Amino acid sequence: MCRWFAYISPEEPCLLSDVLINPANAISKQCSEHYLPKLLPHGEEHDLDDSKDDLMKMRNSLLNMDGLGVAWYTKAAENYVKGVEGRRPALYKTQSPPISDFNFRNLCSNTETQCLFAHIRATSGSVVTQVNSHPFVFGRHVFMHNGAISDFSSIRRDMTDLLSFDAYCNVLGSTDSEHAAALYITNLTNHGTKDTWEKAYPLSEMISAMNKTLVQIMELQQKHLGDKAAPNSLNFCTTDGHKMVATRFRNHATQQPPSLYWSEFAGRTLNQKFPSHPDGADKANESATKGTDEKIGKHTIIASEPTTYDEGEWHLINANCMLTVDENGTEKEVPVEYDTKFNAVDPSHP
Repeated sequence: MCRWFAYISPEEPCLLSDVLINPANAISKQCSEHYLPKLLPHGEEHDLDDSKDDLMKMRNSLLNMDGLGVAWYTKAAENYVKGVEGRRPALYKTQSPPISDFNFRNLCSNTETQCLFAHIRATSGSVVTQVNSHPFVFGRHVFMHNGAISDFSSIRRDMTDLLSFDAYCNVLGSTDSEHAAALYITNLTNHGTKDTWEKAYPLSEMISAMNKTLVQIMELQQKHLGDKAAPNSLNFCTTDGHKMVATRFRNHATQQPPSLYWSEFAGRTLNQKFPSHPDGADKANESATKGTDEKIGKHTIIASEPTTYDEGEWHLINANCMLTVDENGTEKEVPVEYDTKFNAVDPSHP
């Protein structure tokens, strides 16, 4: 399945190459290699071959080679464009594998940001093209997804009917994920026009809009498919550059959603200014300019896989929960509110 990585901080920027390229398990290398602590037995976090969980084996056996996208927030527009205040997302998408994309590597080596989304794609059936790569941008808001809306073709028509006109027009590709992003922004802005996408909304409204989006998808599936509705994997993430909401969700009574972790410590290990090394305590960081006693600013990383090898730095988000991060960098996990009547039974969908 896809993989994504998100970083946000009210005070501490990250260098994109530090978090996306340099680590041995950076997202740019998760096209084929995977690290899943707390989901695979200790000592076997890299070994899917002997896993008894067929669903996990299927999810993590695919090559994530169908597109790369990066969105990072910058204040450049604020400095030049009248009426723009605060960070706005810049966007880079390509179909090239990330590890061999010269432009991606150069961009990452020379760009810092306090809010970052990165995504590598494994298509669930839609066309491999740049517009289908995540993340998806709606004004100051960015959205990405790992997983799949099951039987999307059965609900796509009715799903578009729920979208505001401007959100519908902003859907440039054919993926289930971009339609979910458009539904989220429709809910967040109460069917607002595209000028409302430039506003920042309270975290409580972001949570409510995300929860509503999840429920609407399941309602449409029940309407069209009834008991034949298959479970969804909906690991969504959205940000406005200052706040973030991520979901780890699968509407099934026993099956786990796709992997999703978070950390409030890993940013220091990833930051080459500090003496730690992401690939192990036995590795030397020759680039460090800070002392071992110096602290890094408050930050949060949310990622499909840990990008440092210290398991103690990472928490697995509980199934069917959201992780929220407010403008001060305070993290909180809250359950997704939905009726368990929507729990499906078909195990064959990702």
